[in-house]
Amino acid sequence: MNKIKIISILILLIIINSKSYSKENLFIVYTVNDELITSVDLKKESNYLVALNNQLKNLSEKKILEIANESILRETIKKIELNKFFDLNKKNPLVENYIKEFYLRLNLKNEEEFQKYLNDYGLSIDFIKKKIQIELTWNKLIYEMFKNQLQINDEKIRKEIASSKNDTNEKQYLLSEIEFEIKNKDAFNEKKNNINKSIKEIGFKNSANIYSISDSSKFGGEIGWIAEKKLSKKIFNKLVNLNIGEYTNPISTGTSFIILKINEVRYEKKIVNIKQEVKKKIEFETDRQLKQYSKIYYNKVKINTNINEL
Repeated sequence: MNKIKIISILILLIIINSKSYSKENLFIVYTVNDELITSVDLKKESNYLVALNNQLKNLSEKKILEIANESILRETIKKIELNKFFDLNKKNPLVENYIKEFYLRLNLKNEEEFQKYLNDYGLSIDFIKKKIQIELTWNKLIYEMFKNQLQINDEKIRKEIASSKNDTNEKQYLLSEIEFEIKNKDAFNEKKNNINKSIKEIGFKNSANIYSISDSSKFGGEIGWIAEKKLSKKIFNKLVNLNIGEYTNPISTGTSFIILKINEVRYEKKIVNIKQEVKKKIEFETDRQLKQYSKIYYNKVKINTNINEL
């Protein structure tokens, strides 16, 4: 028996002997390097995912736990890597902005309503804040590591924005995504067919929770409103002939594939501010490239992480 398993069992015995937990409900599920993931952690993760996407309630408890299992492993792997570079206990002022984004997505008015909502799932706002802290810090790490490798053609973007008509009706899409990877080309059709079957049986949102590797998966794949002119030509060509409620075939993004669904379409009267639009387009393209680097780096870290299922 290796050292990690011995330590894990000793810690488990201490926890079990405390009055806070019952022997029947608590056991160690994984050791990830020297981190423990218990059945209690897994249950909280499943509650967290259901709280953010109530449609998961339509799935079996077994399937929800499978989704939570993948989610908590991904977060734990990131946390272990981040602890090498950052103090995760140091407050990040941006966390509060993301808390607001969370409760607005759930059609809640304020943080107090959000906490009442979370109470039904045995969760706290502090629990959510710790999760947001990990994601924000991970994004910071990726930016610092790969910022010099970003390929942004500022001049090309400026010319594209400048050539667009002023005072126009801007078309915007409310999109959801399922992003997935494959180990080899032979696995592509199988993965594609499984996802399509899942969408037909349990819907796009639940399928995003199950299959998507994107951070948006916790919200059922929803990525929000995106202006048509922010889309790459490749993605625009896939969306332009779709109706509301329809979704694309898998689109290659270099290291992965993405399926996009149109939830709604709207038009907004917009006077083009070239400076602002250039800034937004650059931010959008920067974010897109950083997401690619994030997946590459995460997979590298995961390979070098010692994961033991107990």
